[in-house]
Amino acid sequence: GISGKSQILFALVFTTRYLDLFTNFISVYNTVMKVIFLICAYVTVYMIYVKFRKTFDSENDSFRLEFLLVPVTGLSFLENHSFTPLEILWTFSIYLESVAILPQLFMISKTGEAETITTHYLFFLGLYRALYIANWVWRYHTENFYDQIAVVSGVVQTIFYCDFFYLYVTKVLKGKKLSLPMPV
Repeated sequence: GISGKSQILFALVFTTRYLDLFTNFISVYNTVMKVIFLICAYVTVYMIYVKFRKTFDSENDSFRLEFLLVPVTGLSFLENHSFTPLEILWTFSIYLESVAILPQLFMISKTGEAETITTHYLFFLGLYRALYIANWVWRYHTENFYDQIAVVSGVVQTIFYCDFFYLYVTKVLKGKKLSLPMPV
């Protein structure tokens, strides 16, 4: 039930976002957490495509990644804070994160249903992103800080989750399996 393609995109998101590990030292904690996060992202991809390859649903995980990667790459070159390699890659990671969930949502729409554990995973992934909005409001209020690229991308990603949130609340929280009405 988990889209390997979404997991590849998330691994790519955090790889390009955490390239500052090689240029900026913030703290031991920050460095260790970024490294652990990257390892977990790649272990997840490994588990899906190698270790548990026989259980992977490649037929339904058929979203074409180039439909996301090409526009996101182009946009990161056109709209960024400064035209430097690390900044372009950071911007790429922000834009890509906003659409990285689409292969997973496409897979659910294609199969018409999702396992309960998958729906909980997606709900909390979406909630994590929605909490970023609260963080941006707080930072603007307390620090007068506003990052237009991050805010617009985060709002776009949260919008992608809205339909899923509705289904989650109306079905999964009532003990039903998430299933979508299939067209006739």
